[in-house]
Amino acid sequence: MDGDERRFDPGRRCLALLAEPPTDPGRLARWLLGCGLVPPGTPLTAVDDDWVERFAELRVHIGVLVRAELGAHTPDVPAALDRLNALAAAAAPPAPRAVRGADGRLVRALGAAPRCAPLVATVARDAVDLLTDPEARALLRQCEGDHCHRVYLDTSRGGRRRWCSSETCGNRERVARHRARAVRTAEPSGGKSRRR
Repeated sequence: MDGDERRFDPGRRCLALLAEPPTDPGRLARWLLGCGLVPPGTPLTAVDDDWVERFAELRVHIGVLVRAELGAHTPDVPAALDRLNALAAAAAPPAPRAVRGADGRLVRALGAAPRCAPLVATVARDAVDLLTDPEARALLRQCEGDHCHRVYLDTSRGGRRRWCSSETCGNRERVARHRARAVRTAEPSGGKSRRR
């Protein structure tokens, strides 16, 4: 994951896909590892532009459905729902197994090389689980940061989380408020300079 994404935990893999578009095979491979879809050290040499297109398609459908849940008018909901269900119906990914790592400790590995369709299906099923769980749906929020469209599950105490990340959007808002206060303080009152 790149830049801000390291500090952003949306709470679900399907929401993580919305946050970080898979724009090229290398980025998608890092995303697959970063969100735990495949164990660390899994060779991802098969990841190519076709994989990127398939994950990008899934991302579009999840985005339509999640934004509709957040109250956005999205006319493509029926088509997105049909496609999400079709993608979720693909075969499951290879089963994980325990193997000895280089240091002799047990580590997780896949029983076979990962394939695109089952990994897409895993993320699609995560979206189905989210969208059909009333408690999880109730936690969906969109970041209140200017120009930020990230969506996350608000699991904060009291449900008061406002930003995707306090370190990025939250910090930007705090800096903007500080600057606005500084400008107001520096402005002359009633056209006259302030005396101290």
